[in-house]
Amino acid sequence: MKLKDTLNLGKTAFPMRAGLPNKEPKWQAEWEKAEIYKKRQELNEGKPSFNLHDGPPYANGNIHVGHAMNKISKDIIVRSKSMSGFRAPYVPGWDTHGLPIEQVLAKQGVKRKEMDIVDYLKLCRDYALTQVDKQREDFKRLGVSADWENPYITLVPAYEAAQIRVFGAMADKGYIYRGAKPVYWSWSSESALAEAEIEYHDIDSTSLYYANKVKDGKGILDEDTYIVVWTTTPFTVTASRGLTVGPDMDYVVVKPKGSDRKYLVAEGLLDSLSEKFGWDNPEVISRHKGAELEMIVTEHPWDSEVDELVILGDHVTLDSGTGIVHTAPGFGEDDYNVGIKYGLEVAVTVNEHGLMMENAGSDFEGQFYDKVTPLVQEKLGDLLLASEVINHSYPFDWRTKKPIIWRAVPQWFASVSKFRQDILDEIEKTSFNPAWGQKRLYNMIRDRGDWVISRQRAWGVPLPIFYAEDGTAIMTKEVTDHVADLFEEHGSIIWWEREAKELLPEGFTHPGSPNGLFTKETDIMDVWFDSGSSWNGVMNAREELSYPADLYLEGSDQYRGWFNSSLITSVAVNGHAPYKAILSQGFTLDGKGEKMSKSLGNTILPSDVEKQFGAEILRLWVTSVDTSNDVRISMDILKQTSETYRKIRNTLRFLIANTSDFKPECDTVAYEDLRPVDKYMTIKFNQLVKTIRDAYEAYDFMGIYKAVINFITVDLSAFYLDFAKDVVYIEAANSLERRQMQTVFYDILVKLTKLLTPILPHTAEEIWSYLEHEAEEFVQLAELPNYQNFAGQEAILEEWEAFMTFRTQAQKALEEARNAKVIGKSLEAHLTVYASEEIKMLLSALDSDIAQLLIVSELTITDEAAPSDAISFDDVAFSVAHASGEVCDRCRRVDETVKARSYKATICDHCAEIVEANFAEALQEGFE
Repeated sequence: MKLKDTLNLGKTAFPMRAGLPNKEPKWQAEWEKAEIYKKRQELNEGKPSFNLHDGPPYANGNIHVGHAMNKISKDIIVRSKSMSGFRAPYVPGWDTHGLPIEQVLAKQGVKRKEMDIVDYLKLCRDYALTQVDKQREDFKRLGVSADWENPYITLVPAYEAAQIRVFGAMADKGYIYRGAKPVYWSWSSESALAEAEIEYHDIDSTSLYYANKVKDGKGILDEDTYIVVWTTTPFTVTASRGLTVGPDMDYVVVKPKGSDRKYLVAEGLLDSLSEKFGWDNPEVISRHKGAELEMIVTEHPWDSEVDELVILGDHVTLDSGTGIVHTAPGFGEDDYNVGIKYGLEVAVTVNEHGLMMENAGSDFEGQFYDKVTPLVQEKLGDLLLASEVINHSYPFDWRTKKPIIWRAVPQWFASVSKFRQDILDEIEKTSFNPAWGQKRLYNMIRDRGDWVISRQRAWGVPLPIFYAEDGTAIMTKEVTDHVADLFEEHGSIIWWEREAKELLPEGFTHPGSPNGLFTKETDIMDVWFDSGSSWNGVMNAREELSYPADLYLEGSDQYRGWFNSSLITSVAVNGHAPYKAILSQGFTLDGKGEKMSKSLGNTILPSDVEKQFGAEILRLWVTSVDTSNDVRISMDILKQTSETYRKIRNTLRFLIANTSDFKPECDTVAYEDLRPVDKYMTIKFNQLVKTIRDAYEAYDFMGIYKAVINFITVDLSAFYLDFAKDVVYIEAANSLERRQMQTVFYDILVKLTKLLTPILPHTAEEIWSYLEHEAEEFVQLAELPNYQNFAGQEAILEEWEAFMTFRTQAQKALEEARNAKVIGKSLEAHLTVYASEEIKMLLSALDSDIAQLLIVSELTITDEAAPSDAISFDDVAFSVAHASGEVCDRCRRVDETVKARSYKATICDHCAEIVEANFAEALQEGFE
């Protein structure tokens, strides 16, 4: 027998190398086979509920790292709730309608307009479902626990029916109407867009300054006066029908030197415009308030048959331009609103493809709107005073990445204005994390116009609207309920398979159709109406869920998307928000803080991370960053995260190894019988339990990460486990000291494994498989530990925190002695402490082996004056010398009792006592 065999060196088969890429799929297969999700739900039956409603990702392509951050965050929350006394089912979902799928099929050579619509929609459906399957496997590979066999999918009949019922309820309240207001029009998608489908980019545009000649000055302006206007969209001059001035703004009529014309501009912009136009000290002829100019008539710059009326509008500013806004009601929201007030023609001169139409004039017809600027300049002739290129923010179609235009076309709208205050009131009742989200959503609802819900596409849920022979729209409750029932039975494809009459209730009549003839709407619903109805199609429809949801969690872009559309539909139908709280996250950026894009080659696929590091590293990374803001990720960052993971894993491995002979049912030492240092560590760990539980409750993942790493690094590795080897390795296996420390080890091991399960489920299950004394087959079926408050713990913490300050000072002294070659390892040291009365009282009160805690072989505490070469602090000083005696071959302490024993061992008296009491057979044979 070797002397080292008398040590209790920790042994475990738990590997240092995680091998996550290979192990994780095996664990996931085992969870699926054991139906862990189902068992967890059964365990939580009857408990208070917590419902996180999953916002549906779009079913197209493999998931990206932003998807991963989102789903992992949700999984952490749901797992922690499930292990904290809540029934927390998680139903994942997918958004499956919309233009991207049409675009994919077009790239594959499918020609929508040349196909039977029903056949085309079936192709869309089949493609969408393949993408659902693909993304489902991607999410499962992240270790996300969910009801994967029963997700919600927006194309299934039951969901489509629920959506129709939301529409019907809104229509019944008078919130659905048809209008020809300007909307965001995407010529690249050939469809109207909602605000949520718009993104902004900076572009260069040619701006024009030109003049309209006064035709009827109403006795205010002479007819040789020209009103100067400005536009950044030259093509809209073809549809200009008015000139808007600010009623309270000051205007001047000026005559530049050498000119036979007089011009009207805003007085506040005269100097800058004079410089731009080359006017030299123009003479001011007269001054006028904007309100005086109302109803003056001007001539269109080149169309003699079109008059342009001067009207008043509050949207006019002095920020740019001339103080007079050329007004084309068919191409702008402000223009439309003020134009309708004055009865101006809503002229639309651009078609759905972005091409100028016949009413723009023969010179323009057939040309692309964005290419007609030179022709507009030519047509303006000497009325053009200046042009310049400006860089400004402009709306783009977020799917095609092409610019859009405002364009008035007949569309179906959902009113927001009719119940806006109700929505705003609900926002104020909702909890937001981060808090600024409340103001952001509030302002968006406060300022938004009515919602354009119609789309001129094919792949989506049809608007359930019929038309009588006289053009009257029919969307009564009887009709929409009937359509919803048909959709629930057959799916929305029945809308295209049957004629209008076949879709209406049997025997349906309408005064507007004396001959019993009806037609049906061919537009589909905005996909945000699809996902915005999920509160009804999912939370309100499934027995295991509840409405309103406790939490919605998505990216910050969803303030204008899903958060927004869900809120509008829920308040419209039921008068309250669909959620009690919103948690929003930032975007994922590359390591340099740049936006990720395939063209830049800086994207990171979760599958690549899983192959190199494992999903656990991605999950741990999610907790290491402040997800409320934009976060950076790269393979180098993930490599750093993997090092942190290794630290966590190896610390827990140490605890496993050194409790392998510990049987909690018989070896556990009661808290009251622990050594003071063990009590201190028990209390410190329970503080960590509280910190983690509170952080889970607050969705503060980064708080958990920091607290765990700090505890493992500072409290365990740098202190408790540092001197632990001198106890758990050296003392007799069944000694009280060793069992005391093992009690703390095991308590930390079991509870920390549970606490980490929501974040690192694969690793936690692997650890759990080595904890044979725990009752639960899987750690995911366990409960999170609760915080314990121990009697007198504040005083204990205060004493030991004071000791930790003393220990840091002692370590500095030992480090200086090491640098001076006085000692090598700290166990070679004889440390003399020149202590104040306060320090002596502290060390005495701790009732502990201070030498063992400081990992020195000899310790002297004296109240003598410190020598001049001592290392001094405010109330204590230290001297370090080499300890007297020899090195014990067993415990490695330097001790004067070390000597050669008859059984061929050179060890100290303490080790001899242990060996002689426990290894009788070895003593007879002698050690090798």
